[in-house]
Formats: sequence, C-alpha cells, structure tokens
Amino acid sequence: MSVLVTGGAGYIGGHMTLGLLDAGEEVVVLDNLSTGFDWAVKEPARLVVGDMGDADLVARLIEEHAIDAVAHFAARIVVPDSVVDPLGYYLNNTAKARTLIETAINGGVKTFIFSSTAAVYGETSSEPVSEETPLAPISPYGRSKLMVEWMLEDASRAYDFRYVALRYFNVAGADPEGRLGQSTPRATHLIKRGVQTALGMYPSMEIFGQDYPTRDGTCIRDYIQVTDLIDAHLAALRYLRDGGESIVCNCGYGHGQTVREVVDVVKRVSGVDFKVVLSPRRAGDPAAIVARADRARNTLGWRPTRDNLDAIVRQALDWERRLHNSRPGREP
Repeated sequence: MSVLVTGGAGYIGGHMTLGLLDAGEEVVVLDNLSTGFDWAVKEPARLVVGDMGDADLVARLIEEHAIDAVAHFAARIVVPDSVVDPLGYYLNNTAKARTLIETAINGGVKTFIFSSTAAVYGETSSEPVSEETPLAPISPYGRSKLMVEWMLEDASRAYDFRYVALRYFNVAGADPEGRLGQSTPRATHLIKRGVQTALGMYPSMEIFGQDYPTRDGTCIRDYIQVTDLIDAHLAALRYLRDGGESIVCNCGYGHGQTVREVVDVVKRVSGVDFKVVLSPRRAGDPAAIVARADRARNTLGWRPTRDNLDAIVRQALDWERRLHNSRPGREP
C-alpha cells in the first residue's frame, strides 16, 4: 500500500514526503511543479509530474500503486493574491480538490488527510482559537479551503471514507536534518522574507499594518515548526488507519508573536540590523490568530517538540543560505 501526496514537491508537502519515507511508507508524489521542485522529492519516493485535477491520471496512480491514503497539500496559498484572483483560487483549491476527492473515493481510497488553514476563522475575538470557533474567512483563500472541508464532511457521511483536516497556523523553519526547507523564491512567508533580507537579497523588509489592536500594533501569529506539523500529519494517518472517525484539528503552539517581534528575532539570530519599511495593511490579514490545539494532542496523540522561535529562524536562515549559494534549478 502507498500514500499519494499531492503537492509533495513543495514546502510542506515535501516535508510530508520526508516524514513518510522516514516512517517506512511507500510514497507517490503528484505535483505540477508550478511552485515545487523535482529535487525536493527524495528517493525512493516516486515523482509524477501532473495536475491533481486530472481525474484519469489520479485514478491510474491509485490503481497502479495500490494507494490507500491521500495526503492533499497542492494549493495556491497567498492570501492577497486570492483577493485579486478569487476565481483562480476557487478553481485550483476547491474545484480541483472536489475532483481529487471524487476520484479517490471511486478508486476505493478510504483515508484522506487535508491541508487546511487557520484562515477559515477570519477575524476572531477569541484567543486562542479552538475548532469550535465560528468560521468566517475574510479572504477567498480561506473560503476556498473551507469549501473543501465542507465537501470532505459531506463525503464522509455519504461514503465509506474518513478524513482528518488539519488547520495550520503559520508554518516556518526547515527540516532539522537540513534536507529541505522553504524554497519558493517569491514566497511571502514572514520568516523567509526576513532571512532573505538579512542575507541581502532584498534592500528592506516590509511590515504591513501598524494599527492593529495588538500589543505593538502589528499582526500576531502562531508560528509552528514544519517538522512538528508533519508529525501531526503522521499521527493523523495512524489515527485513521486505526479506525478513527473523521475530525478537524488545529495545529499550532497556542501562543503567538507579533510581526515586529519576529523581525527582531531574525535580526538577532542573523546578526544583521536590516532596514524595515512600514506599509499599509494588506487585504485579508486578520489582526491576531493563535491556535488552541488540545484536540490534536488528545485525539491524535500529537506531541510537538520544536517550539522555539530562535531555532525556527536559524533553520530558515541556514536553508536560505544554502539556496542562495546553489546554482539555479539545482538541489541546494
């Protein structure tokens, strides 16, 4: 039996591929390489270049490789871009996910892990945020992901099919063994952009919005180390294979840092006092969102061990140095 990882040549999906391989699983990666890299897929995982919305291709992979579980990561993820191009996000994140889910069910796959997002909560007055917090996404990105959660919920009631949807907070850092990190050149992740600025790749670092109702006026986020997040996915896979019922779980540490605080950590860890530019708010950014993740711990048995922002930033910085010093298109 094998696990199909959609988007497995990207940042989080690539780390999932590593985690599955480390656990002795057989892995097939499906990725169109629009933002991923073929070198990110480590042997013996098999990379198939293609689209998750290609039902014939997905059906063939399920049959040929005896796929018993799908881990779905393929998505567009930039919140401001989703505001500008909502229909593109609904096509890629929602419509194609529907095709993937249907094809998986028709192929006899009974286990599905979905990469969801804290963006489904939108602006919320509760902190930390639990899974029972009302869902009110304020961006097409968040709505596109919530629609997939709804489809999974309905499908699990109608068919012999169970899922875990993991709502990520802000994912950061790199594989502790140095095998992989965030590699997309124009990624908008705060920590990645910060370490790129520290390395001189940008002349300055932008902070978007200084008038939020937070302790220093900038947004607060819960930054979770990527390998800790993958441990939650592996726990979810074990849970479903052991007969667990469909469930939605938050993945975060339960505390947050402001943008200014993160920038200060990047400066301290890198030893570079780079220029910071204050800019207006971006569309779709809530003021603060921090996870309550008791359900993942209690139900899935998830035990995060890497809650250290300095270490997370150092991992990101080390990986960015390797990328910066490598030849374009080659493995760092």
